[in-house]
Amino acid sequence: MELAFIPSPSRGVLYLGPIPLRGYAFCIIIGVFVAVWFGNKRWIARGGRAGTVADIAVWAVPFGLIGGRLYHVITDYELYFSEGRDWVDAFKIWEGGLGIWGAIALGALGAWIGARRRGIPMPAYADAVAPGIALAQAIGRWGNWFNQELYGRATDLPWALEITSSADGRVPGTYHPTFLYESLWCIGVALLVIWADRRFKLGHGRAFALYVAAYCAGRFWIEYMRVDDAHHILGLRLNNWTALFVFLLAVVYIVISARMRPGREAVVEPGVEATGDANGDDSAKSAKDSSDTAGDPEAGDGTEDDGRAKDDTDVKDDVKDGAESAKKS
Repeated sequence: MELAFIPSPSRGVLYLGPIPLRGYAFCIIIGVFVAVWFGNKRWIARGGRAGTVADIAVWAVPFGLIGGRLYHVITDYELYFSEGRDWVDAFKIWEGGLGIWGAIALGALGAWIGARRRGIPMPAYADAVAPGIALAQAIGRWGNWFNQELYGRATDLPWALEITSSADGRVPGTYHPTFLYESLWCIGVALLVIWADRRFKLGHGRAFALYVAAYCAGRFWIEYMRVDDAHHILGLRLNNWTALFVFLLAVVYIVISARMRPGREAVVEPGVEATGDANGDDSAKSAKDSSDTAGDPEAGDGTEDDGRAKDDTDVKDDVKDGAESAKKS
C-alpha cells in the first residue's frame, strides 16, 4: 500500500464557457515567457538592447513549435497514420506531443533568421537565451503531468506518480515521475550554465553548447526509465541515441570553438555603444550633461566664482547702509 505519491490531475483541461483552457498549453506559454524575460536580462547584461530577445523570439518560437511537432509526428507516426488513427490529430498540438530535438533545431533556424535581420551574431544570442530555454523546458514538462503521459517504470517510492487514466493503453498505478526528474534536471542545467558563463566568460555559442550537452546527459538516463512506446535501435530508445549523438556534437563544438575563438564577443548588437542603450539612456544622458557643463567656460560651478560674486554684493550693501546711517545722524 502506497503511503505517499504525487497525484495526477483529474483532467488536463478546464472550460471557460466554450473556451478550453489546457494545462499543457499553459505550461508551454509560461515557459516561453520565462525564457524571453530571462534571456532579455542576460542580453542587456551582455551589452544588447532591451526588447531584442523578444523580437527574435517572434521568429524562433513558431519555428520551434513546428519543429517540435514535426519531430514527434515523424518519430511516432503510427499514432497518427496507422490503421484506426485519424491523421488530423497530427495537427492537434494542444493535446501534447513536442520533441525537444526538433524544437531546438527548427527554433534555432527561426532565431537565425531573426538575428540576421537585426545584424546580430547568432552565437551571442544563443548564449544569452540558453539558461532561459532550460527553465522553459522545466516548466513545460509539467504539461506532461496534466496529460498523464511520459512517465517511467512502476515504483512504490514516496514520490511516485499516480496514473488514474486508462486511455490510450495506460495502466493505472504508480510510476516514476520522469516529468519531475527532467524538470528538476533542467533547473540544474540552467544554474550550471549561469555559473559557468560567469566563471569562464563563455562566448561564441559555448554557453548554449554547454546547455545542450548537460541537457542531453540528463535526458539519456531519464529517457531510459520511460515505458511509453518508442522505436528502439540496438536495444536503446531512439531518443537515447539522439541524446548521445547531440551530446557528442556539443562537446566537440565547445572544444573546437574554445581553441579557434577564445574569449567572448566584445560587441553583441551593432549601434548600442553609440546610443548608450546597454547601460541605460539616463546614464548616457547624465554623462553627456556632465561633459557639456565641464566644457562650458560660462557655466558656474557654484563654488569659487559664485562665492566671490556674493561677497561683492554684500560689501556694496554694507557701504550703502553705513552712508544712510551717517546722513540720519
